[in-house]
Amino acid sequence: MEELDVNVSSSEGFGIAEKIVLLSFISAVILMAILGNLLVMVAVCRDRQLRKIKTNYFIVSLAFADLLVSVLVMPFGAMELVQDNWIYGEMFCLVRTSLDVLLTTASILHLCCISLDRYYAICCQPLVYRNKMTPLRIALMLGGCWIIPTFISFLPIMQGWNSIGIIDLIQQRQFNKASNSTYCIFMVNKPYAITCSVVAFYIPFLLMVLAYHRIYVTARAHARQIRLLQRAGNPAEPRQGPQEPRQHPPDQHSTHRMKTETKAAKTLCIIMGCFCLCWAPFFVTNIVDPFINYTVPGKLWTAFLWLGYINSGLNPFLYAFLNKAFRRAFLIILCCGDERYRRPSILGQTVPCSTTTINGSTHVLRYTVLHNGHHQEQEKLPIHTDPESQESCF
Repeated sequence: MEELDVNVSSSEGFGIAEKIVLLSFISAVILMAILGNLLVMVAVCRDRQLRKIKTNYFIVSLAFADLLVSVLVMPFGAMELVQDNWIYGEMFCLVRTSLDVLLTTASILHLCCISLDRYYAICCQPLVYRNKMTPLRIALMLGGCWIIPTFISFLPIMQGWNSIGIIDLIQQRQFNKASNSTYCIFMVNKPYAITCSVVAFYIPFLLMVLAYHRIYVTARAHARQIRLLQRAGNPAEPRQGPQEPRQHPPDQHSTHRMKTETKAAKTLCIIMGCFCLCWAPFFVTNIVDPFINYTVPGKLWTAFLWLGYINSGLNPFLYAFLNKAFRRAFLIILCCGDERYRRPSILGQTVPCSTTTINGSTHVLRYTVLHNGHHQEQEKLPIHTDPESQESCF
């Protein structure tokens, strides 16, 4: 999403050394975004287990939006930044700007939908999640992620609603007489700046904060519940003599599950932190700039704009690479289907399991055959699962 072109005058242009550094950095960002998002889309298309999980539909659509940002938006911004000139005409400037607003807003709305999907899956009962996340509702949410941005992108930009009252200022900045350069300037008036920022950032940001805060609290509560369930399943045995050692370390698997829950909660903090770091500076400046007579320096706009673009390259890492199932699918793709990465049974053979509920939270009691030397033994492992993972419990 572009507010003000980086090159307002020749005095704000970049030197040769700066352009080389910028071009190298921007090329790395574009390449990372293209390869990362392509890998996410291919992984879901090829992996049947990934296609079963409803959240992954949002992740694939998010990857497609971010891929379009890296292919249709970033390269033209990079070329104008390096060439210090816009050579593609006024109409294509409007199209490129509309695509910029459309695709970056769609990306942000997808992040919001993912947070809502995870909220219903983790914080609600399984029946509530199934009722909320039906195929029709998922399709409507995905449609909204693509349709809503058109009302703040192509429609107002092509009609010139964003430039009402500031046309003279825009025309002054579109052409630099000193360097004989033309620029693709996108400036917005106060009503458009407020409307666009609220729809594209502030409302999704508020929903994401509320959802992820609730998920974080629930994850911490699940960790405590797992600890209680493990203690209830393995009560102390006072009659056991000291000469009878335990066959395996106590609470080993419970500790592992609690670490997993804690890691999931920390991952949510990373996701929100990266989202805020990438987009908050731009959208705060986007609202402030019209009220201070458009005095924000062009280079500052450049930094904030590309910081937001970087989010499209980070999303595959935040929403897919941190997921164990996705990482396994990536290894299979990158290693040409190597059998070593095809869902091995780490702890041993898993046999049927049963479910239980603690304080409204569904857990799975999975019976796992552990291989220890020359003998086998069984134990109950309390494993918390959200409604989607229930289908993997046979």
